[in-house]
Amino acid sequence: MGDLGKMLIVLGGALVLIGVLLVVLGRVPGLGRLPGDITIQRGNWTFYFPLATSLIVSLLLTLLFWFIGRR
Repeated sequence: MGDLGKMLIVLGGALVLIGVLLVVLGRVPGLGRLPGDITIQRGNWTFYFPLATSLIVSLLLTLLFWFIGRR
């Protein structure tokens, strides 16, 4: 049971960290509206797909997890 408790604490901390990052990154100007992000507007309907932003976030997370996994 002790291992399960530790795992839940780590997962909770990770969720808090992800939440803080989302709030902070939402305030960075230009992030989410990069060239390569797809926006389609038709009347009162809008479709937005952040392709370039997703690729950059994916690259950063890949590098981070690769660096952490090297230990």
